[in-house]
Amino acid sequence: MRFLILLSLSFLFFTSCKDEKKNHPSNPEIVSTAEKIKYAKGFSITNYKNYTEIIVTSPWPGSQDAFRYLLVDNDEDIPEFRESAVIIKRPITKIVAMSTTNIPALEYLNVEDRLVGFPSTKYISSEKTRALIDNGHIKDLNNDLEINMELFLELQPDLVIGFSVNGINKSLNQIEKFGYPVVLDGSWTEEHPLGRAEWIKFIGALFNKQDEANAIFESIETDYLEAKALALKIKEKPVVLSGSMFNDVWNVPGGKSYIAKYFEDANTNYIWKDNTSNGSIQLNFENVLNRARQAEFWIGAGSFQSLEDMKNSHKGYSYFDAFKNKNIYTYTKKIGPKGGLLYYELGPLRPDLILKDIINISHPHLLKDYENYFFKRLD
Repeated sequence: MRFLILLSLSFLFFTSCKDEKKNHPSNPEIVSTAEKIKYAKGFSITNYKNYTEIIVTSPWPGSQDAFRYLLVDNDEDIPEFRESAVIIKRPITKIVAMSTTNIPALEYLNVEDRLVGFPSTKYISSEKTRALIDNGHIKDLNNDLEINMELFLELQPDLVIGFSVNGINKSLNQIEKFGYPVVLDGSWTEEHPLGRAEWIKFIGALFNKQDEANAIFESIETDYLEAKALALKIKEKPVVLSGSMFNDVWNVPGGKSYIAKYFEDANTNYIWKDNTSNGSIQLNFENVLNRARQAEFWIGAGSFQSLEDMKNSHKGYSYFDAFKNKNIYTYTKKIGPKGGLLYYELGPLRPDLILKDIINISHPHLLKDYENYFFKRLD
């Protein structure tokens, strides 16, 4: 059963303190230590003597609710105060996950073999996890909106890692009614690329692998910041365009979105950098053409495979200088055996690779001997 708790502003401040000894809000005699969270704003981890508490404050955009999860290793360690919390017993030996973005974290923490069920396994691209699917270890549960509950109940997982776009999810509610604990992963709501990657600490805590998760994140952070520092040494800032049309509407990353942050850290001049949206903004074709016709690079132009595909989709694409000069890049370089894009699966955990790709595109020859990982140039 899922419980909701409302967090007061004072509590949010309290949980944001880093690496400080503090008292539990309901019992001042209980001493705790907060995990250091540097970029992510949507969760906190606090270690107590006999249990670990995770609070997810951003399960979906605009949520006014927060979720408390208590991780315990022994039944006798379940705290007396357990109201408004989901109890999760460790070790966790069998899980069901709902998003491909969880796959890389499980693999990096070497617990991918704990995954026994996933909806729409065809979207998983990782070779390592695909082998587990092919040998029958991971079962396909249909799709996340209509879970095969009969098969799910046969699997008897210890935990389900889910997500919600708006707080309404019939499948997760049904799973909870059967008594299986569900945690919500809100990593996709983060606005900083490193904030998304930092949610590996959330996954690490579930498996009692916090030290490993911290080390993995620090390595990714170091790689990201070194690439950013190198790009910032360049004086020229090429003008960059992004997005593409869908149903006659051009979806463009907002100026405060995590995509715009990539363009900023790659030392480029993103056309909509002054926009205040942290999501996508919707524009018509004429508006985009008027502002971006002379943009030097077009990075993130949907999932097209060639310039001809783009032109056939909308001949107006060919009016842009980036199209004429063949400076259009899509994140379709690596496609899984069943058609899934590795960019969507691995990208959230490896923002350093995405940043270096964008730097390599916009500042050619700055990264010596570097070959793009996710992005490819359309011919």
